[in-house]
Amino acid sequence: MTPSPPIAAVLGYPVTHSRSPRLHGHWLERHKIAGHYVPLQVAPEDLEAALALLPRLGFRGANVTLPHKEAALALAAEATPTARRIGAANTLFFSDAGIRADNTDAYGFTRNILDHRPDWRPRVAAVIGAGGAARAIIVALLDQGAHEIRLTNRTPDRAAHLAQEFGAAIRVHPWQARSDMLSGCDTLVNAAALGMTGKPPLELSLDALPQDAIVNDLVYAPLETALLAAARARGNPAVDGLGMLLHQAVPGFEGWFGLRPAVDAALRDAVLAP
Repeated sequence: MTPSPPIAAVLGYPVTHSRSPRLHGHWLERHKIAGHYVPLQVAPEDLEAALALLPRLGFRGANVTLPHKEAALALAAEATPTARRIGAANTLFFSDAGIRADNTDAYGFTRNILDHRPDWRPRVAAVIGAGGAARAIIVALLDQGAHEIRLTNRTPDRAAHLAQEFGAAIRVHPWQARSDMLSGCDTLVNAAALGMTGKPPLELSLDALPQDAIVNDLVYAPLETALLAAARARGNPAVDGLGMLLHQAVPGFEGWFGLRPAVDAALRDAVLAP
């Protein structure tokens, strides 16, 4: 009997905006793998049933995007330490033992920065935002050796909660002082939706930021945000957010399809194609 082709999915609500099918589709085609990666729109109330059904239909795993990341972690039989620390899952692996949950966002963020600055070792970092993306960035920064993470958010209670959870390395700064907190930082990350197409702009002065500090915006629509343009104009190394999306997909593809793919210019072009 011929084995069924490997199949994986991305689950979201909505899911039509996801670039993951194009990303994984590019790798499947490049490596001539007879597999499939499909988008599935799943309402929150249907997530548990969907995750119970997919392995029976031959799926090897799935990515989960908003609003399912926290719920997917709770439904997993097993989770990696990173997923537990971040408090959410974005990559699931199915087996007879049940669902194993992982979160590859911290890995994707780190690999994206190291692609541009291989010697990057953060010590004092500034993070804007306190949502799920910020949690992954905090974990990555701590794992890379940051001893101080200056955090600011429009809703201060959310930032205070992260500081309480992650410990003394997190220093919360008032939203009104977000530009001043950049003094002495070697890394600046926008982990908020501000600056994204259709969202309010991120109003931030970079005057206090050292000119050798690396600036990363997780937003990739538009690819060149106002923050990145301002950073480049004053000579700071600037890293867009697309690389994080590409790198975070690597562990899932390897686990589902049995080959570790490369993140390169051809992949970027394929994902960005209209």
